[in-house]
Amino acid sequence: MKRLFVIVLSLVICGAYLSGQAVFPENGMLYIDTVVPRIDITIHPDTLQWLYDNPESDIEYHAKFVFNNGIVNDTIEPVGFRLRGNTSRYSQKKSFKVSFNTFTSGGKYYGVEKLNLNGEHNDPSIIRSKVMWDILRKWGIPAPRANHVRLYINGNYHGLYINVEHIDEEFVLSRFGNNDGNLYKCLYPADLNFLGTDQEAYKLLSGDRRVYELKINEEGDDYSDLAEFITVLNSSSDLNLVCNLNGVFNTYDYLKVIAADIFCGNWDGYIYNKNNYYLYHNTESGKMEYIPYDLDNTFGIDWFGVDWSSINMYEWQPGDGEVRPLYNRIINNPVLRNQFTWYAGLMLNSVFDIDSLINSIDYRREMIAPYVVDDPYYPLDYGYSYSDFLSSYNDATGAHVKSGLYPFIISRSISMKDQIESGTMMPVIKYIAYQKLPENMVGIRATVDAREKPLEVSVLFSLDDGPFTESSMNSTGDGAYLSVISGIYPDTKLEYQIRVVDFIGQEVILPCEPSILLPVSGDTPLLYINEFMADNDFFIADEYGSYSDWIEVYNGDSEAINLGDFYLTDNLTTRDKWRMPEISLQAGEFQLFWADGDPALGDHHADFKLSKDGEEIGIFSAELFMVDTLSFGPQTTDISYGREQDASPYWTFFTTSTPGATNNSVSINKPAYDKELVVYPNPVSDSYLYLSEVVNCTVYNSIGVRIYSGYSISSIDVSNYPSGVYIIVTDKGTRGKFIVN
Repeated sequence: MKRLFVIVLSLVICGAYLSGQAVFPENGMLYIDTVVPRIDITIHPDTLQWLYDNPESDIEYHAKFVFNNGIVNDTIEPVGFRLRGNTSRYSQKKSFKVSFNTFTSGGKYYGVEKLNLNGEHNDPSIIRSKVMWDILRKWGIPAPRANHVRLYINGNYHGLYINVEHIDEEFVLSRFGNNDGNLYKCLYPADLNFLGTDQEAYKLLSGDRRVYELKINEEGDDYSDLAEFITVLNSSSDLNLVCNLNGVFNTYDYLKVIAADIFCGNWDGYIYNKNNYYLYHNTESGKMEYIPYDLDNTFGIDWFGVDWSSINMYEWQPGDGEVRPLYNRIINNPVLRNQFTWYAGLMLNSVFDIDSLINSIDYRREMIAPYVVDDPYYPLDYGYSYSDFLSSYNDATGAHVKSGLYPFIISRSISMKDQIESGTMMPVIKYIAYQKLPENMVGIRATVDAREKPLEVSVLFSLDDGPFTESSMNSTGDGAYLSVISGIYPDTKLEYQIRVVDFIGQEVILPCEPSILLPVSGDTPLLYINEFMADNDFFIADEYGSYSDWIEVYNGDSEAINLGDFYLTDNLTTRDKWRMPEISLQAGEFQLFWADGDPALGDHHADFKLSKDGEEIGIFSAELFMVDTLSFGPQTTDISYGREQDASPYWTFFTTSTPGATNNSVSINKPAYDKELVVYPNPVSDSYLYLSEVVNCTVYNSIGVRIYSGYSISSIDVSNYPSGVYIIVTDKGTRGKFIVN
């Protein structure tokens, strides 16, 4: 039995809009910043001494990790433990890396594989990088989460640290919904200057490391995407720069990064020091994303004799003639310069209130101060005392600390407001996305930033190479606009662009060349994603005893299928991600694969992992025709999600999973009482929903979007919830459903 299907070649249609827009995970237990958690490391004393004696080593050694924030108290053993950093390796107050997956395949703690424990020895306030991380996240930049922690090693207090989220495949997956693109760690002298079109030129070394160091897909060692980005950046004409650069780079979010760097005085990033950033090739949008990194040299810390609070925001690169093409080309392009100016003004006047920012820092200073008093390593590098800590927020402490934190914030705010140029800007169109809807309809969505409002926003579209038609887009809030186009049948070709006209008549149409949804038909067997588990802690182990994510494939056809002719993927825009092994799967049979990201373990181990927070799974033919796809939402530990019956179109959670066997278990939608969280009143129309027990929980709406997370709670204020159905998932594996009238 065969079935006819349609595949979209330029973009794969699935159950969510594909836009590349970043999402922002909650701080959760690990990065909670309303308290100062305690981290204990236990390691053999001789090993610890060896680490101190060999500061350049990246060898990770067995250790025990204990995390206690007053709510959770967890022990993980073994973890990998080593020194981290560059110049900080030779400081008295070292920085450390904790790895949960070095000795435990697939090991994670609250969804992360590694922790960066930064000693912040240059900063007497021990807060500057935390302040900038918070500013970036509030400003909508996909920056790491961070909090202050107390570090003990072998029972001895090592001082107050900042715990910064590691930038790796887990980080980009949580922000962009994919992690199969290249991730480059860019360190000095990563200036993005053109070295030719040959990708080998960008594998240049600085010492014993690459300047642009690949951190995902290292085995492939393919730098063609970086070479293309740098070529477009440097070689595009002034006339075509906006279109060409926006085709390969998330330009408009980077304008916000520039504004934040200049406001915070971050000279140790790309623009001034050609250092400390990541580039990620977002395979959903096809664009490079800029991710800031290492932010301790900010807010008045200086090693160059420069007053970073007053330097001109349009001349922020070094004055010795060095070129920073990503900054220089933007600043010298009238359209992008005006858009950057608008974002900088928006940040200063609307996003941040200086008094509130200083008050929030003041609150945090009081919270961390008790843990500085007894920090035995705090005085060792620069002779800082506790009084220096207290005064550093208002006063310079000399040497490299040229300004107190608060005076710098005030001075930089004043100088930027004085420097901001007058004029208007062209509207910004970003996060253009689409979604296939029922009844042969397609939704087109985009986000628009504009100064001159109100706006006229519309979609220009063509069906089957016919004339372009214009359809108005309706505002859905927060600058987003949506239009639904009907009559998009399986054999329909759709081309579209977004058109915006602002109040003074300025018109922008993006993308510069229309996006194309081009149908191609094919004939494929009935091969199904039948069941999977995205957070397997203790349910089923692989042949090595590891508990990894798993996917069950089912042959619902009437004849055998050679799985080697098909790909399995967790990203519907990368259809050929992992080729299944040469196995003849008989009609009605099942095959189990481990999604552990480690194909070296065997032919049943895929080269990707699944996200507990939700993502995609797909099967594609050797010709890249779509066979079966699924977009799923948040999952629960040791609970599988599968078809109610083998090959059924209806999906459900199972109380008893059946990897490699038929789906005939009891659905979790009909749970036993001990698996159900009792909530009342239900339906609820008053202000509060009450829970039957005190839990840590997350609330999702009916389309799987997380809208609330709470810790140690017994009630939830739902007074502002729109009418509808909601799901509560707790850390105890229980879940409940309630209705808001």
